[in-house]
Amino acid sequence: MILCVRFLLPPSGSAADGAETLLPALLGLAEGISPVVQALPPDAALIDVRGAERYFGRDAAQLASLLRVRALAHCGVDCVVGAGPGPMLARMAAQVAEPGTTMVVTEDEAVGFLADKPVAALDGVGRATARTLCDYGLDSAGRVAAAPLAVLQRIIGARAGREVWERARGIDRTTVVPNAVSASIAAQRAFPHDELDQVHHRRALLSLAGELGARMRGERQVCRSLTLTVRYADRSTTIRTRALREPTAHSVALTGAAYALHESLGLQRARVRSLALRAEGLTPAEQAARQLTFDPADERARRIEAVADRARARFGPRAIVPGSLAA
Repeated sequence: MILCVRFLLPPSGSAADGAETLLPALLGLAEGISPVVQALPPDAALIDVRGAERYFGRDAAQLASLLRVRALAHCGVDCVVGAGPGPMLARMAAQVAEPGTTMVVTEDEAVGFLADKPVAALDGVGRATARTLCDYGLDSAGRVAAAPLAVLQRIIGARAGREVWERARGIDRTTVVPNAVSASIAAQRAFPHDELDQVHHRRALLSLAGELGARMRGERQVCRSLTLTVRYADRSTTIRTRALREPTAHSVALTGAAYALHESLGLQRARVRSLALRAEGLTPAEQAARQLTFDPADERARRIEAVADRARARFGPRAIVPGSLAA
């Protein structure tokens, strides 16, 4: 079984301060149960406990309880845990689990658990694929699972059709990748109260994108995708990922992608507790290709970024307000 553990970190007004101080310690506790731990910044982790089940003589739910007790005792942090036969089901179970509980989805329960989920909730189904499937009436995982495989492959292609069809049936061939934390960086903003105002949401995203861009440029890295995590007043979360047109650390491009992710969720009436943005697929900037452009506004924005980065390096991170130059 795979565990997806979402740690209920204390809110912080600054950029993921709680995550940066507590998450490494919590990951260390998880590694005391199983060495196969994949960090999901800013506040979660995947744990493959198949070997630990044999070693400790306990099932996944009991190992989740053990981790919860250790996290409370050592760090004062409670957690929500989802357990499933693969990473996708474990993550989806964690999204519906109540604080302080473990939601277990077995292989036999997978199809029933997924049946009512929207097709967009399945791993690998982006907006375009979801729209295409919905046009054919395949708007839920249950309907996709019931459709003939050949139909899915004609609609969205042979490989994509098989992958979506299998995932709708709870078949997940992905694995937990240990020590993946270095492949991403994250930042978070917690609102002082549950926030309905879209302007405040966008202001937080602007700041997050500016911070991530500055951090990546300082380390001479670029990212290939962005993941937005929205936590609501009832502690539920929504996670969406978008691949970038090209690997970048340019704050304007990151901000545009963050805004697009936010708009795709339709949060007009949602009470949002916090927003987190994660840059994934980090690679050295010198190894990434950049599309040439003759847009003077883009070149001007990049020159301003370079000046701001030099100011931060000389006078400290508060010399430039994060995101202020990306508007």
